[in-house]
Amino acid sequence: MSSKASGKNGTWRNWGGNVSARPAREVTPASVEELADAVRRAAEDGLTVKAVGTGHSFTSIAATDGVLIRPQLLTGIRGIDRTAMTVTVEAGTPLKRLNLALAREGLSLTNMGDIMEQTVSGATSTGTHGTGRESASIAAQITGLELVTADGSVLTCSAQENPEVFAAARLGIGALGIVTAITFAVEPLFLLTAREEPMPLDRVLAEFDELWAENEHFEFYWFPHTGNTNTKRNNRSAGPERPVGRLAGWFEDEFLSNGVFQVAQWAGRAAPTAVPVIARASSRALSARTYTDIPYKVFTSPRRVRFVEMEYAVPREAMADTLRELKAMLDRSPLKISFPVEVRTAPADDIPLSTASARDSAYIAVHMYRGTPYQSYFTAAERILTAHEGRPHWGKVHTRDAEYLAKAYPRFGEFTAVRDRLDPDRRFQNDYLRRVLGA
Repeated sequence: MSSKASGKNGTWRNWGGNVSARPAREVTPASVEELADAVRRAAEDGLTVKAVGTGHSFTSIAATDGVLIRPQLLTGIRGIDRTAMTVTVEAGTPLKRLNLALAREGLSLTNMGDIMEQTVSGATSTGTHGTGRESASIAAQITGLELVTADGSVLTCSAQENPEVFAAARLGIGALGIVTAITFAVEPLFLLTAREEPMPLDRVLAEFDELWAENEHFEFYWFPHTGNTNTKRNNRSAGPERPVGRLAGWFEDEFLSNGVFQVAQWAGRAAPTAVPVIARASSRALSARTYTDIPYKVFTSPRRVRFVEMEYAVPREAMADTLRELKAMLDRSPLKISFPVEVRTAPADDIPLSTASARDSAYIAVHMYRGTPYQSYFTAAERILTAHEGRPHWGKVHTRDAEYLAKAYPRFGEFTAVRDRLDPDRRFQNDYLRRVLGA
């Protein structure tokens, strides 16, 4: 199988519709060697290089006017090591395909985010995470990776081999090279019991520390213009397996959470003054439910309503005050927000550019329906989030720059030093990396 290269200057757009780019050419390599050759040829032509997965980032992290690498032919599992309990997977593999393959082998990732359309390299490179008391982001589950660097070399990295590169490249935001394979730690397939139930916001904030401590995974959604939330607690279970019934799953996850919610977004965009009424109705639409299933069926859910998102990680102990300030801002402003605010947590990790680097974190994510002006809301929210030492998600809308981020990340200089060594000519540079990392 050979690579596909196109000289056509087509337009690439992300999933959220807020970012576009016109690369000079696109390449779809069918092997690591072909990808490395594409990087070398880009250097000969004086072009920058970026890889793009499914476009689920809301920043221009993958945008380029140079060579756009599409990794969809670099998919599948390279190997499973049951002694080490690891799986090595090609970088272009969608998380959905990985989850299905692992389940067939009786294996699972320990934790994951709430969607699984992204490629494994896109998800890890931008810091995709779920929620967890002890279990961290997807990048924190990496034990090894393979990287094509700026000169076309193929570098294998782990804690034992090229450890400095490994430490940084687990979450490399596309600045160190193009990831071509990832080795994840896995464990035997297990069951999770999910308990979803509505709860007043005041109670969630007052009892947050207890809810976090008592559950392996806790998250909640707050509906602006209301005092209502929907909470979700996931904990390991001895079984038996009791999945959501087909009819009930369709009604709540497809009809209500996607179909009716889509109509509500249309209505809110057409008549913004109706948003508070719609929010109150939406916050009461989902009822309590409990079910037990394998991990990816509990952690993830379908997201068919398109949106634009900003998310910041604040110190976990600052979550309640931060959210109260966000609510107070919305209560006194004319803004009408039809999307719920999502709150999750992660334990401290040792990855230089992880949003949870060296500190227990809480994530606060704000959303707006695709095509709806979001700047006023996000600007006001960002002011609050940065006042609490917030770190922006690398793949979600934010306005922070290298000066701010160097102070927010204790190991920022360590990352940029590795970048200077691996990519001195900035072959993987674009406007976004120039802003967040500096020249």
